[in-house]
Amino acid sequence: MNDAVSPQILSTPEDEAALAAQAKRHAFEMNKLSKRLHRQVGQAIADFNMIEDGDKVMVCMSGGKDSYGMLDILMNLQKRAPIKFEIVAVNLDQKQPGFPEHVLPEYLTKVGVPFRIEEQDTYSVVKKVIPEGKTTCSLCSRLRRGILYRVANELGCTKIALGHHRDDILQTLFMNMFFGSKLKGMPPKLVTDNGEHVVIRPMAYCAEKDLAAFAEHREFPIIPCNLCGSQDGLQRQQMREMINDWDRRFPGRVDNLFTSLSSIVPSHLMDRNLYPFQTIKASGRPEAGGDIAFDEDEGCGTPADGASSSTLASIPVSVIKRRPSTDDEQLDD
Repeated sequence: MNDAVSPQILSTPEDEAALAAQAKRHAFEMNKLSKRLHRQVGQAIADFNMIEDGDKVMVCMSGGKDSYGMLDILMNLQKRAPIKFEIVAVNLDQKQPGFPEHVLPEYLTKVGVPFRIEEQDTYSVVKKVIPEGKTTCSLCSRLRRGILYRVANELGCTKIALGHHRDDILQTLFMNMFFGSKLKGMPPKLVTDNGEHVVIRPMAYCAEKDLAAFAEHREFPIIPCNLCGSQDGLQRQQMREMINDWDRRFPGRVDNLFTSLSSIVPSHLMDRNLYPFQTIKASGRPEAGGDIAFDEDEGCGTPADGASSSTLASIPVSVIKRRPSTDDEQLDD
């Protein structure tokens, strides 16, 4: 007795049309995404003068989505930039167990970019020094930094490009505030701590979710980090979850937070090294940016419906009356 053959379900013209429309929408969205990322990277480079004519840029490749995206975008911008600059991709093989050594060389050869794979067994050093269960990021990053500085010198690179994005910058800001008591972030461009190199972050304006979608679309051969990326309970992971939660529940909040890093008013903070609080005196004339002590702060909301907006100077003195405070009000103040 012959085995029965299951009939194949043939797609209908309607199904094919729906699939074609879906593919067209996806292609349209990916084209928009690519243009947005290229525009943001180009804008960041221009805003902070990251790459100049004749530069040789060392693009640090970890094998993660961010460094792949950075290399891909920089290679595209290089082709149409009004200036000439070189790109060399560098990967530090830290000899992590199971690290697929062939992936990056094969990919970098395929895309046609000059590259160097630097082999240094920092994994053994970190595992030997750091007790089991403790965070390895600090020591790992210091070892990696020193090696990459040396490689940059050997290659004659004038800039070191890192794949940090907008979310990384905000996470660093909150980590420094919450755990270091500093209002300090991660700048798009800065001289290295040894004073020998300039580090740039071309993707400073890019959102992590956009880079994740771009990486999936471009089918980058992602290599996971088994040394530090798999550790749970890291402070940075806490910051990431907090920011992602805000982004879901309060659309626009993360964008405003990031924009605030470029709109700083030192006179309205408390750093005596940045503003001469001890020597300022009343000038007797209107001061741009002066304190509006009795008003709601600018930009912190709009008046309720039907409420009028006014300044202290517009209110007659006769209606400003002081009344005694009760004990309860003093406690609540």
